[in-house]
Amino acid sequence: MPNMVGDRAEQYVPLPDSRATTWSQYGQWNEEYFPKLVGLVVEEVRVDYCRMRLPFRSQLNQPAGVVHGGAIATLVDSVVVPAIGSGYEERRNFVTITMNIQYRAAVVGEDMIAEGWVTQRGNSIVFCDAEVRTASGKVVATGQLVYKVSSRTVG
Repeated sequence: MPNMVGDRAEQYVPLPDSRATTWSQYGQWNEEYFPKLVGLVVEEVRVDYCRMRLPFRSQLNQPAGVVHGGAIATLVDSVVVPAIGSGYEERRNFVTITMNIQYRAAVVGEDMIAEGWVTQRGNSIVFCDAEVRTASGKVVATGQLVYKVSSRTVG
């Protein structure tokens, strides 16, 4: 089992250039959608895999001085989106069906780095796992997610 963030990437096939361009820019839209508001940054995307960073800033803290669990959950839920999308030539719509998170440790004043990967693809359901670590390597959360995927409608 990999013990440092980024070790999993080598297990996944690099993306074709067109999909790499699309998914490496996730969260960097002109509009300020939630992932951009939170500050998520994609570091690497491969087929069925993504690594994403959430740079620390004090606004992510709760009053006790640790990063809010909702910020960690946002990272878990978001890191799998490019991993899922990387498997399709055309754009699709995704919606989270279930998300189960196990918080393992508090985050104090550090960036968080998440890895998300697809564990199984069906026709319209995709199962994923995610792991969040601090920049220093401490595991702070793991998650399992199920997403519904549908064709994009025009109009």
